[in-house]
Amino acid sequence: MTVRFFAIDPETGQGNSPTIWVDDEIGDLLVQSYKADGASIAAVLAAGHGPDHENTIPSHEGVLRIPARMVPILRKACDEAERSQLRRDVELGEADGGASGAA
Repeated sequence: MTVRFFAIDPETGQGNSPTIWVDDEIGDLLVQSYKADGASIAAVLAAGHGPDHENTIPSHEGVLRIPARMVPILRKACDEAERSQLRRDVELGEADGGASGAA
């Protein structure tokens, strides 16, 4: 796995450091941020998880709170992750211009 540091919260202090990394091999993002508090978890559960999904947070998942000031950074990280995935697809000969699964 190749994980590349992308950005850290520009207003971080020593010990509070929401951070984003990009997995260049598969295009995933890895995010370190604040754990959502009880009120936030309750609000998430009240909002629901959409159709055909259990309204739970499994033990292997968690809810993170991303500071609003990091939204522009997260957008850039998403773009970079997408580019990484496209590069990987080209290297593996899987690039098809998005026609995969199209009828």
